[in-house]
Amino acid sequence: MSATNVFENGLLSLIFENADYANVGDAGGLRGSVTAGVFYISLHTADPGEGGSQNTTESAYTNYLRVSVARSTAGWTVTAGVADNDAAITFAQCGVTGSTITHFGIGSDSTGAGNLFLKGASALVVSQNITPQFAIGALDITLD
Repeated sequence: MSATNVFENGLLSLIFENADYANVGDAGGLRGSVTAGVFYISLHTADPGEGGSQNTTESAYTNYLRVSVARSTAGWTVTAGVADNDAAITFAQCGVTGSTITHFGIGSDSTGAGNLFLKGASALVVSQNITPQFAIGALDITLD
């Protein structure tokens, strides 16, 4: 069984844009959060896997920190079953020690293990003085 496009759009909008999803269960549906909060984007040197946390295979290049993105229409746009980032997601500039990034993650915490909610493949080579970035719309998140 798979979800329909309508259901995928509704869930993605609820999760990323904090938009209510009406008519699920009852007319009130699934409600967005009163305080929407943020997601933290992480960079990984290998696939963190289905059971991984935010720090599983997480990059450790010099100066690396996770980047927060608001759960709102200012942070994300959902169209045709895909959630995309609305602004560039820019990480700290790499110091001396670099890293080869193969995956990104979306999770709950700014540091530590944290809950890894979604993950995807990405290719970024980070070396000294490089500032890793995902351009606007570069992260395509689907529920398929």
